[in-house]
Amino acid sequence: MSPPCQHPAVHSVPHHTLTRLAREWLAEDTPNFDPAGVCVGSREVEARLLCKTPHSILAGCPFFTAVFTEVGCTVDWIYQEGTEIGEDAVTLTAVVRGPANSLLLGERPALNCLARASGIATRCSQLQAIAKAHGWHGEVAGTRKTTPGFRLVEKYAMLVGGVSMHRQDLSGMVMLKDNHVWASGSITEAVKAARSVCGFSSKIEVECRSAEEGREAARAGADVIMLDNFQPQELRVTAQALKEEFSALLIEASGGVTPENVALYLSSHVDIVSLGCITQGCPVVDFSLKVQKPDARLNRMFNQPQID
Repeated sequence: MSPPCQHPAVHSVPHHTLTRLAREWLAEDTPNFDPAGVCVGSREVEARLLCKTPHSILAGCPFFTAVFTEVGCTVDWIYQEGTEIGEDAVTLTAVVRGPANSLLLGERPALNCLARASGIATRCSQLQAIAKAHGWHGEVAGTRKTTPGFRLVEKYAMLVGGVSMHRQDLSGMVMLKDNHVWASGSITEAVKAARSVCGFSSKIEVECRSAEEGREAARAGADVIMLDNFQPQELRVTAQALKEEFSALLIEASGGVTPENVALYLSSHVDIVSLGCITQGCPVVDFSLKVQKPDARLNRMFNQPQID
């Protein structure tokens, strides 16, 4: 039996969603025949999942397992979801068993998912560690700068890595950016129109380029102000001014924030710092799946001609 996936995020993805995604990935990778499967047949084999990026956060186990379940294989995890893989150059992470042709059918979709999710979770964990080291009270958050068709996995990986997903999609929260404001005529008009649709159940966030725009958005009823592309010192001054005037307002800093400079944006008056680099340009974790060679002695026994 596999050790339980104890990270709470594993309970957030319904089983039918895992199954749907696994089937989509498999259909994309093998839309018709699998000629290479003829070479290996359907004999039972064992493959070892190896992690070759030390100190990575393991993320994506439910998706990896779903792919192999769909092709009739089993996965036994050695590391649990959300844990840090050790410092060794190569670390045994899981064992996959099943028919050879089926196991190789699921190999690449499963590895792609695990590598990407673990890379994102690792970066998120590193960012969260920086925030904690500076005693910051707010939330590090992702963005909608995700890979088309793969957003659910990437947002899930943020949770495993310990940061906020931010909004999952356009339906999750209202964010009025510069184009919305320019198209509607003003911040006030944009907020008023959005509120007439979303009612009390959704927050409204407005992207602002100055303290004055922030004040207009707050007076119009915005819940969150995004101070976009501010320099760190300017951010501190503007965030403090807005907080002193509108104490319930949430302030988000975004634009130009990277793992290298994120500490400069961790102001005491900033509640959220969002980074597109959580998903854009994020390194993946190097995993490989190695089928174990059958025992040579057993092979000779099984290949001996039968004697009546």
